[in-house]
This record gives sequence, structure tokens and C-alpha cells, in this order.
Amino acid sequence: QVKLVESGGGSVQAGGSLRLSCATSIDAFEYCLAWFRQAPGKEREKLATIDSDGFKRYAESLKGRFTVSKDSASNTLYLQMNNVKSEDGAMYYCASYPGYRSNCWYAKFDLWGQGTQVTVSS
Repeated sequence: QVKLVESGGGSVQAGGSLRLSCATSIDAFEYCLAWFRQAPGKEREKLATIDSDGFKRYAESLKGRFTVSKDSASNTLYLQMNNVKSEDGAMYYCASYPGYRSNCWYAKFDLWGQGTQVTVSS
């Protein structure tokens, strides 16, 4: 059964760092993986994708502050958030598109975790 479980959210001061984790089942881990976020009243925003071979792509709005990675030993997806800004406060979701391994930025992700909340304080 494909599962995605996010963790690592919480409160962080502006300028600080936070690392989100997404524990995945093997079925999800072998395919396209991504991080999204959604703030209240805003549309869901795609932040980063990672292909099965490790190729990464990011939203330009992040300007290099976030890094996506994955660990095959634990089937875990990560999002390292640095220099966090107030506008980064949102619910963060990991997603997978089983059956699709490349060009993941264009994948129509259809498997989602429950989300983890990030709150930024000034």
C-alpha cells in the first residue's frame, strides 16, 4: 500500500532552518516525488520535485533556500528549509506519482500525505 507520512513541521523563527521528512512506502519512493505547500487562502504551490535518478527541480520563487533530497536506505524524502521567511508559513505536503520516474516537475501527482504545518515567527 502506498503511503506518505510527513513530519518535522513546527514553529521556526524567520531566518532559521527546518527540515521536513516524508516517510514513504517503497512503491512511492521509486517514482516521482515532490514537495508542495498551501497557505490559507492561497493555491497549492509546487516547491520541488525529484526524479527516480535524483534529478531535482525547484520553484524559482524559492531562490535556492530549499533543498530536496531522498534517502534510499530509509525510503524517506526530505526538504531542508534555510533562511525561512514569514511567507513560508504553510501546510507542507509530500506527494508521489507512482509509475512515473522522470520529468517529475510535469507529473500529475495523485498520492498525498496528510501534511505537516510550518509556522514562522518574527
